[in-house]
Amino acid sequence: MEEQKRIQLNVRVAQDTADKLDELTAYYQKHTKYGKVYKGDVLTDIIDKSYDIMEKQVSMEKRYQ
Repeated sequence: MEEQKRIQLNVRVAQDTADKLDELTAYYQKHTKYGKVYKGDVLTDIIDKSYDIMEKQVSMEKRYQ
């Protein structure tokens, strides 16, 4: 996998959201065979998957207009 330039995002989220991210990170770690899983990796995966879904929905909307 090609290494991409990374930037640091400092964000404020609700404690409940942070707790969910911790739980998701633990889940990813449990189900990943290779190395340590970081919160940034989990967020990247979620954002990439959500973005793909959004693009599909947008293309379907354009197709039926």
